[in-house]
Amino acid sequence: MQISEQTLKDLEFNAVQKEIAAFAYTEKVDNYIFQLKPYEDHQLLIEDLQTTNEILSSIEGGNQIPFSEYYILDENLGRLEIENYYLPAEEFFKIKANTLQVKEVLKYLTAFKEYSPNLFQKGESIVYEKSIVKLIDQVFNKFGEIKDDASPELKIVRDRLRHLNGRITELFNKSMAYHADYLDDIRESVFGNRRVLAVKSFQRKRVKGQFLGTSKTGSITFIEPESVLAPRREWEELKEEEKHLIIQILLDLTAQIAIYKPNLEEYQTFLEYIDFTQAKANYAFLINGILPKISENRIIKLIDAYHPVLFLNNKRREEKTIPQSLELNEKCRIIIISGPNAGGKSITLKTIGLLQIMFQSGVLVPVKEESQFGFFNQIFTDIGDNQSIENHLSTYSYRLKQMSYFLKQADDKTLLLVDEFGTGSDPELGGALAEVFFEEFYERNSFGVFTTHYTNIKLSAESLPEAINACMLFDKKSLDPLYRLEVGQAGSSFTFEVAEKNKIPFRLINRAKKKVESEKVSLDKTILKLQQEKFEIQKTKDQVEELRDTNIENNEKLEITNEKIQQKLYDFQQLYDREQKTMMIGKRIVDMSDSYLKSKNKKQLIANFLKIIEMENSKKTKEVQQLKKIEKIVEKEVQRELKENSATISKQKEVIVQKEKAETKKKIEALKVGDRVKIHGSTSVGTIDKIKKDTVFVNYGLFTTQINVNEVYKI
Repeated sequence: MQISEQTLKDLEFNAVQKEIAAFAYTEKVDNYIFQLKPYEDHQLLIEDLQTTNEILSSIEGGNQIPFSEYYILDENLGRLEIENYYLPAEEFFKIKANTLQVKEVLKYLTAFKEYSPNLFQKGESIVYEKSIVKLIDQVFNKFGEIKDDASPELKIVRDRLRHLNGRITELFNKSMAYHADYLDDIRESVFGNRRVLAVKSFQRKRVKGQFLGTSKTGSITFIEPESVLAPRREWEELKEEEKHLIIQILLDLTAQIAIYKPNLEEYQTFLEYIDFTQAKANYAFLINGILPKISENRIIKLIDAYHPVLFLNNKRREEKTIPQSLELNEKCRIIIISGPNAGGKSITLKTIGLLQIMFQSGVLVPVKEESQFGFFNQIFTDIGDNQSIENHLSTYSYRLKQMSYFLKQADDKTLLLVDEFGTGSDPELGGALAEVFFEEFYERNSFGVFTTHYTNIKLSAESLPEAINACMLFDKKSLDPLYRLEVGQAGSSFTFEVAEKNKIPFRLINRAKKKVESEKVSLDKTILKLQQEKFEIQKTKDQVEELRDTNIENNEKLEITNEKIQQKLYDFQQLYDREQKTMMIGKRIVDMSDSYLKSKNKKQLIANFLKIIEMENSKKTKEVQQLKKIEKIVEKEVQRELKENSATISKQKEVIVQKEKAETKKKIEALKVGDRVKIHGSTSVGTIDKIKKDTVFVNYGLFTTQINVNEVYKI
């Protein structure tokens, strides 16, 4: 694979590497990241992409792999085979930390191997040696100190040291009390890590002991009492002996750990790989990167693709980034992007190249899931002003040198990315030469994206079946860039329009127009008109889609509102019917009252009243009979279903009964005589006197009650 340093520089791959390296734990992995380049082995690349995606999924799912800071042990592991070499005490803790971290990672991968099959495969062959941690724990305590019982000799020495410490303290305190009259107000001090008496200098001869120094003013003399000198000398001898014993312990432990050197090297390599991969995954999470579809064919299909460096810069400034969509495939291999400067041509070119480099280097890319990437053996770029002062080359000379190299190397597995194709020389001559280069690359079946202002190249792209024009959209009225790529049409350079916007006198612009061939001006105007019409159509299309979405939403709301209205109308109708019925009954009662007032005939009143009641009851009876008919039909249907599914229902019932019995048995086994219990829903506390089958006898002091075991709970 041929990817030059200049290509990586042109595409700003180093900026991506810096962002990834920020997530790495060690400088060694930082170096791996900065050495990252497109893979030669496609299978290895796919595995790396899938592994990175697995860690990304764990981050997004909130179940991140248990990975944290670890240690690089290369230097000390390399010395394990040197005779009489012993590891410093702190190195054993680093070894232990790495080993335990490998244990946790392997445990995680085993538990989630369904979700992380590639990661699991990476760790499947690694054996966790618990003996490493056991050996270290036998020597060191949790504070990193060597244990007293690390060896029998050390225990004897330390016991004697503790005894001497106590003896020295006791003798010093006695001496301080005895010489209290000769001491300064501070009474004591520490000199050279030893407790000393702070004696008034003019009384120094009255205190026997070892002179160790004086204060800055000379008013205080520091003396170690004579009584502690002998035990102090013995203490120092024992401390020296302790040092020798510790060295011997470390020598023995180093020899034991050296056996596991291959394991420790394997652990470190594994942790470095996890570190390297999780750094890429965290970066992908930051830029909304994903694993796109992978194809063995030559293809670049970008759907809503972002330039990651621009995306992060804009995100930090809280600004929006416009995504780009395009496709290069065997039927459409070359795209010619035209349009005015500062419209986004170069950044679109860099986006295509950078995402391809990232993908082939095992880095997830910020695109939609429908995007697709193939593989290219060579990626050539010519972006920006690359004058070579050392070789005395102008911009155009440099570009011709680049083109010469590209023409020698380009084939059907080459991706070419050239900005401002053909510029730097006489427009007519440079354009003609650029057109020839373009045709040559086309004939070699190369893939490419070229940005240009040359009309002849745009026309050439229109005539070739596997090439296509594209442009960066501009608003014709404001001449503000929209930073959106439109494939299928060449773009205008807006030369005169931009000049007019920048307040160049109109008379000068007209003079310039006259100096240009009328056909060229006419073509540019046509392109400009087509581009603006396309922009207006796209704008209208977006508005129509927006209106359609709004219309669908409004229709849904209207349907819900209509249902509510219909329900209310029904409720009002029911209420109205009831009110009318009540009013009719009331009117008839009023008529009966008036009739009774005139006739005073109680029998007739009672007869009429009973008649009304009978009529109303007969209506209710009809309704009840109708309901009963419906209930009978439903009952028959239920019985039929019960009959058809009786075997299944019996089995289910048996399972439920068995489950209830098991729960009851478990509850009975959990209780015993003397346990304090409460009945569900009661605050009174009782004591179990007896348990008989599933019945519990609960004593409340004044009385005893028996109740089912499921009705009580232990407190």
